[in-house]
Order: sequence, then C-alpha cells, then structure tokens
Amino acid sequence: MRLITPTSLLFPLLAFVGLGTFVSGLGTQCSAPVTSGTASPNAPFWLEQIQHQGTAPFNSNPGGYQVFRNVKDFGAKGDGVTDDTAAINAAISSGNRCGSGCGGSSVSPAVVYFPQGTYLVSSPIISYYYTQLIGDAKHMPTLVATPNFQGIAVIDADPGWYVNQNNFYHSIRNFKIDVSRMPTSATGTGIHWQVSQATSLINIVFQMSTAPGNAHQGIWMENGSGGFMGAKDLVFNGGKFGMWVGNQQFTVRNITVNNADTAVYGLWNWGWTFQGVTINNCQVGFDLATGGTTQANQGVGGEAIVDAVVTNTPIFVRSSQPSNGVLHGSLVLNNIRLNNVPTAVAVANGQVLLNGGTTTINSWAQGNVYTGTNPNGRFVQANIPAINKAGVLLDSAGRVFGKGHPQYANYAPDQFVSVKSQGARGDGQTDDTAAIQAVLNKFSGCKIIFFDAGVYVVTSTITIPAGTQVVGEAWSTILGTGNAFFDYNNPVPVVRAGESGSQGVLEITDMIFSTRGPTAGAIVLEWNVHDPAGQQGAAGTWDTHIILGGKAGTNLQANNCPTSGAGGNNCFAAFLALHLTPSSTAYLEGLWVWTADHDMDQGPQINIYTGRGIMSESQGPVWLVGTASEHNILYQYYLVNAQNHYMGLIQTEAPYFQPNPVPPAPFIPNAAYKDPALGPGAAWALTVSNSQNILVFGAGLYSFFQNYGQACLDTFDCQQQIVDVDAASTVGIYSLSTVAAQFMLSVGGQGVVPNAANRNGFAQTLTAWTRS
Repeated sequence: MRLITPTSLLFPLLAFVGLGTFVSGLGTQCSAPVTSGTASPNAPFWLEQIQHQGTAPFNSNPGGYQVFRNVKDFGAKGDGVTDDTAAINAAISSGNRCGSGCGGSSVSPAVVYFPQGTYLVSSPIISYYYTQLIGDAKHMPTLVATPNFQGIAVIDADPGWYVNQNNFYHSIRNFKIDVSRMPTSATGTGIHWQVSQATSLINIVFQMSTAPGNAHQGIWMENGSGGFMGAKDLVFNGGKFGMWVGNQQFTVRNITVNNADTAVYGLWNWGWTFQGVTINNCQVGFDLATGGTTQANQGVGGEAIVDAVVTNTPIFVRSSQPSNGVLHGSLVLNNIRLNNVPTAVAVANGQVLLNGGTTTINSWAQGNVYTGTNPNGRFVQANIPAINKAGVLLDSAGRVFGKGHPQYANYAPDQFVSVKSQGARGDGQTDDTAAIQAVLNKFSGCKIIFFDAGVYVVTSTITIPAGTQVVGEAWSTILGTGNAFFDYNNPVPVVRAGESGSQGVLEITDMIFSTRGPTAGAIVLEWNVHDPAGQQGAAGTWDTHIILGGKAGTNLQANNCPTSGAGGNNCFAAFLALHLTPSSTAYLEGLWVWTADHDMDQGPQINIYTGRGIMSESQGPVWLVGTASEHNILYQYYLVNAQNHYMGLIQTEAPYFQPNPVPPAPFIPNAAYKDPALGPGAAWALTVSNSQNILVFGAGLYSFFQNYGQACLDTFDCQQQIVDVDAASTVGIYSLSTVAAQFMLSVGGQGVVPNAANRNGFAQTLTAWTRS
C-alpha cells in the first residue's frame, strides 16, 4: 500500500511434457511418479473439467457464493459472432463482489474461466478486485474488440473503483487479445493495468494494427504500485505502443514486441526491471520520459534492462531530455544483443550517447555510480565494469534463468487430487491439519495436489514433501493458528517445504500462507528443498504470497489491532515470514510478503507485528523475481551466510508505526536466527552479512512514515539507514531507488551514500554500487 499523498503516481502455451526427477519418496498411494500429462490433444484444459468445490468461507453468503465461474454458464457464446460483453461481465460480477465503491475485500475471490473460442466484446471486461481471469491454456481463447468498441481497454483492471496503490489480487492468463478490427485512429488498448501487488499477466498475445500511424497499444498503465508481469510469454504484435506504462515499480520478464512503433513507452516510475526482452522491427525499443526531478514532475526514475535481443530497430533506448551531466533518470543495461540497431542509447534532441550496430552491450549505465565506502559518486554515461552474475544463476545461453508459472496444460483431471475430496474442509474454522497432511503423505509425487478455494486452518506444522506440486484456486489459504505458533522464544513453521536436506521438484502456485493471531512464534514458510541436479528452478513458487493480517479470519484487523497499539500482544502475526534454509534452493516469482498496513475489508490502517520478513541462508541458486516484503519489524530481506542470489526487482516498505516502538520491539532478538544489528529506529529494507555472489538488479526500498506522520517526506529523513552490506560480502546493487532514508546505502552499519546527491523525482536513485 502507498499512503503518501494524493499526488503519488500506476508463451507459447505452457505444456509440460515432463516434471523431471522426483528425488524424494512417493506417497503411500503412489505406484509411479507423475512425469508427464496424459490429456488428449483435443481435450479442454484440466481446469475446465475438474470438480469445483471452492468456497469463500468469510463471505456473507458462504453456502451460496460461487468461486469458479465458466463464462459460458453465464451466456457467453465464444462463437466469434455474438457480442459476449454482458455475459462475461455478469460472470465476473455475480455474487455481490467488490466493485464500484468497495475499495477492497478479501471475502469474494473468483476464478473466471474462458473455454476455447472467440469472444466478441464491444466495451470493457471489468476485472474485479480479487479476480483471476483464466483462459484455456491448451487452446487459448481470443477476445476480439468490435470495430465500434467503446471504452478504455478490452480488459480494465480499474475503472476508477480502487485506490491504485492498493489494487491487489488480479491475474490474467492465457488469452489472445485482438484490437486490430478497431479503426487505426482509435486508441485500441488490450489491457488497462493500473494495479499494485499480487498481480500478474501470463501467456498473453496482443494483436494490433500494423498500419502506419495507428494508435493501438497492448498495455496501458498510468499509475499503481506493482507487481509482476511476463512469466512465459507476453507477445505484442503491431500497434503504436506495445506497452505504455507508468507505475512506482514493476518487474517484467520475457516479453516480445514485434512491428510496433515503440516497444515500451515509459511515462514515469521510481524503478522498473526488465528481464528477457525481445524487440523486432520497431522504430524505438524503449522511449522514456525523463527530466522530471520533483514529485509533481516525476519522469522515469530508474530503468534496468537485462538480457535483451533487439533486431532491425533504429533506436534501442531514447530519453526525452538530456541529462546535462547530472542525474535525470537512471539507466542500466546488461547483456544487450543488438542486430542492425544503429543507435543504442540516444536523446530525443538527436544526441547519441552510445552507438549501436550489430554488437553486444555488456554493461552500460547512465547515472550516479558508487564504490566501497566512498560517499562521493560519479555521474556516468558509459560502459561500467561487467556486472557479476554467478554461473549457477544463468541458463545455457548465459541469460538470467527464468521459469514460467506452471499450469500443467497437458495434464488430465484424474492426475489431480482435491484436498476437499480427501476430507479437508477449507471452511476457515475446522482444523484441517490431519486431512491436509494425509493427502500429501498419500499422493505427493503421483498426483498434483489441488487446494480447492477456501481457508484451511492448521494447528501444527504441515510438511510438503519434495516431489510435490501444489495448485491453489483463487489464492487458496493455509492459515496457521493456535498454541504451537504462540511463543516467539520457540518459533515453529506453519508450512515446511521439504524436510531438511531434501531434494526434488517442488512447485507451489496460486496459494496464500497466513496466520490467525496471536501467532508470535510462527515461521510462516520454512523452505528446505533443493533442486535435483541439472534442474534449475525445479523448486519454487509462482503467484503465491505470504499475507499476514488485514483479512477476514485472521483476527488481525482494524477492530482488533488499531493504530493506537491497543491490541497489544493479540496483534503478533508471525516470528518470521519466509526462511530459506542453508541447504535449499528457490525460484520465487511474483512473491509478496505483506504484513498488512491496512485492513482490506474494513479499510483503516492497523498495527500488527511480524518480526522478520525474508531470511535467506541458502547457498543458492536463488532467484527472487518480482518479489516484495513489507512492514516487518527487524528487516524485510536478510541474507546471512548466503551465496548465489539474483534479486530483481525487490520492493519494500518500513512499518508505518516505527519508531514507535523502536525495533526490535515488540519482539526481542533471537541469536538462533542470527538477527542483524539494527539500524537506528527502523527496519532494514535489505541487510547482507557474510554473503557472496549477490546481485540486486533493481530495488525500490521505501520509508514513508514516522509513527504514521509524513512530515519526514519533505525533509527526506523518515529513517536514517535502509540498506546495509557488511565488509565480508560480495554484492552488486544496480538501479536502487529509495524514499526518505538519509543514507541510501551503508557499509558495516555506517552510512555511505547520502540521498541528497541522488534525488530523482519523488525517490532517490543510485545507479550502481559495488565493493570496488
């Protein structure tokens, strides 16, 4: 959430043919591992056929509320002739959901499913809050805008109903979106995507006009605080803009833009990371509005691009304004392959900063560069020393490894097992510990474990064995509560991903891990599993989140935990949100670790307490792609004795109530969890101790408040220090944007990089920091 001021600014089909080696033992009901899908080529996607038993237990009508909706059940034809707009919107809105005037709600989730077909629409499809729009992953449906289409976009994630920085829980997957029938003069737009965290775009093809001078665009985003998009793949064909975007921060992975005038137009940001970009036959690759140096005139503050291939495009990156020797928008380029691209980096006035051609740009930067403990940076528009990336983090082509959201497109319904069919209730009240563990013990490795939509209460640790795939529905929730998780002197995992030292595939998608307070001793997710040899990214999570408080059923809402602090000990949410243990590896994409700053259902801000955010002791490889960790007491990200991590983009916020109390209060230090030395008065956004081969490629680390006051924003001193790296660690940090921390980066607890030298609009941006 961003409560800063009113002026704050917005694959080919995934068809697994094999899931690799399952090193751990199979479940007791298994005779052989599930290693490939058995669905016939013409069969629908398994999600269409599986029994749907999902519920919303805290909805006002839990017995009658429908989570899964097939648009054809609401009258959509998908025949390419009938106007399906009204039927689709009825499927989305049915059940008194969170629409106009709502603001936010945790009690009305929905999966809206589109079977194979062509769906004509004449006005926007409105994606309500807490909605997954999912097409058939085997036979992608097409959404076609009629020639007389009226409205902002084919899919609209915010028609002005939501606070853009709080517009959580939207996912759109598996569609072709075609606006090419609209007049070329019309601003035909595929998706209006003004969203925040817990959002994703996956496997979407945008088809636009290729006529000269057309005004079409794939994605339009003017505001928000995201977020992740990409996975595998987003493809944009034609148009004036592939993407026209402005948002505080975002991570974009694996996009392709063909034959657009401009592949990506950036209006404003504090920091975006693009990982894996292909641009073919455009006029400009990235066109960036720069030069804004105040909050009221914010331009593109930070753009970090890694692993791009650009072909037959006259200009790769173009800024609207010259920098004139000072920071007016930061840019970092790494591993950029140009094929017939005459100009690599330019300014709109014609100035060429870097010539192109057919060549590879290793590492190039525009902005302020720092080294070691030297507080004096230097402004560069030049090659910089090669960005160090551990080999285990790269794929066979030398690019940062990535893996798309598993959807199991070629799997048949009988290759899944429902936890509700095996006795779990998911009603938010029944203790489902034994039922869930029994399902995992019986079927892990030979069935994909399907958590029907619901809230599953557990009162002791659930262990997910290595060799397991877990799939949720509308972010199914495992909710830890009870005496086992009460004592912060004796923390206990709610969910354990693999036994200590285990090895194997472990994939978790579309789940939430949470607690019902008070749970001061909860380690919400302990991650132990290690990839099998030769299988990068085999253990990971996608569109999965750790959400603590601020939701119905958590006992950590505004009526329990007001900002006065009157909730006291009843408002402990967790000891530690996520622990990556020393023997683990992890691929975490789109993960949001959120200790709630406000109540999604009741609205007001709240005081709840999670001691620690993400702690990694992993030796790697670890990929943290488009992740965020917010409002935890001691730290948001902590790397200790760790190795071989890629982190891009990471995003944090300090607790709004700090320094009241001053950390570690209301917790106490715990030597067993190697708690770091504390910064003065506020949580660390990122602290690194005795860790090697760590690459941070894009970070937005923010401090907006002091005890709920915001006068500190005007004086840039909401906290003193925000990032700390000790003398023993090897870390490279690129495109770091902070807000209102006096020192943007510290070494050994001593402030080094002052924000005063790096003001860049509302945020302050450091282009690069390395040890030497």
